[in-house]
Amino acid sequence: MVIYFTHGIPGPISYTIKISIYIVQMEKEQLINFIKKNIPNISVTQNGLDTIASHFEELEFKKNEYLLKQGKISGYYYIAEGFVRAFTFDINGDEITTFFYPKERVAFEASSFFLHQPSTEYLQAITDCKVYATSFEKLNLLFHSVPEFREFARAMLVKEFVAYKQRTLSMINKSAEERYANLVGDSNEIFKYAQLKHIASYLGITDTSLSRIRKEFAKK
Repeated sequence: MVIYFTHGIPGPISYTIKISIYIVQMEKEQLINFIKKNIPNISVTQNGLDTIASHFEELEFKKNEYLLKQGKISGYYYIAEGFVRAFTFDINGDEITTFFYPKERVAFEASSFFLHQPSTEYLQAITDCKVYATSFEKLNLLFHSVPEFREFARAMLVKEFVAYKQRTLSMINKSAEERYANLVGDSNEIFKYAQLKHIASYLGITDTSLSRIRKEFAKK
């Protein structure tokens, strides 16, 4: 939201513009700080940050609402507040959780976003969420026009690719107990918000197996 003060304030129109820019900065402060934190080796101008932030729209989702549904085209979401779950359905029609996104993470369905094809995944808020969203077209424009954003986008792609690769390999070369231990160590807050059946499917095990593993860990 941009508020323009055009009456009762003496001075040139630039004063009005400065007020408007300041309001935008305040509203998108979380997004701007996230961008700065993820390009630490480059000096980013405030003008560059404001330009990037202006291409994102603030959205709010209530618990259980969808950021993305199967068959739709994915947006690019920075999660400022809340917790998001990604899931799909297997060939038997069973719901499988593919990822959890806490606050200060970027969530999107890569093949849908970059190839502009219908998503095969859902992104669902499992708490009330505030996100900043943009489209492929806007992100592509930023990538080619704002040098600072290129570094930020690369950093985000690398981070998410590494997370995806680690998860894929863990389903092959780690036991269920090891995957559970890693989840507790790295993302313990998941257990505050996610249903146990969703955590079980994320770990690739049954609800019964998760219950057994949790009991075993509680005894240690």
